[in-house]
Amino acid sequence: MRWWDIEPVLELERELFPYDAWSPALFWSELARARGPHATRRYLVAEDGAGRVVGYGGLAAAGGTGDVQTIAAARDRWGTGLGARLLSALLTAATDFECHEVLLEVRVDNDRARRLYERFGFEAVGLRRGYYQPGNADALVMRRPAGPATDTAPDTAPDQAPDPATEHQGTTTHG
Repeated sequence: MRWWDIEPVLELERELFPYDAWSPALFWSELARARGPHATRRYLVAEDGAGRVVGYGGLAAAGGTGDVQTIAAARDRWGTGLGARLLSALLTAATDFECHEVLLEVRVDNDRARRLYERFGFEAVGLRRGYYQPGNADALVMRRPAGPATDTAPDTAPDQAPDPATEHQGTTTHG
């Protein structure tokens, strides 16, 4: 993700998360930590063949722990494997940052995302009451050991292994 991606990411963010969307300042702050020799963040966007941002994700790393800060795919990309490719790229970033574990929070009512994370080996380790504001929704905290990203879903063919640098089903992912 680069500065010019922020506006289209914000549009998608507001569409997908109308009650708890990130602010422009938060994205700018995160991107400021994603460059240089002391970077602690990795942010990615996925674009379709026409250059439209259809997904994004971000990871923070500190003290050997990665934290998936955000991940989203446009509604018209749900079920295409885009979320799995983004998550795989973030887990690869966690390995690059030498993280020994990866954490994330997910709304307890987001069954689609929870199933994705479970396919990648994340397990529930806690609950944060009222985490998502202003809706006061609870977050499930999930954890997995860092390592190669493995999507164990039965409908994922081996030749569809995520590669964030390649085009797949008309979508390109880049950082």
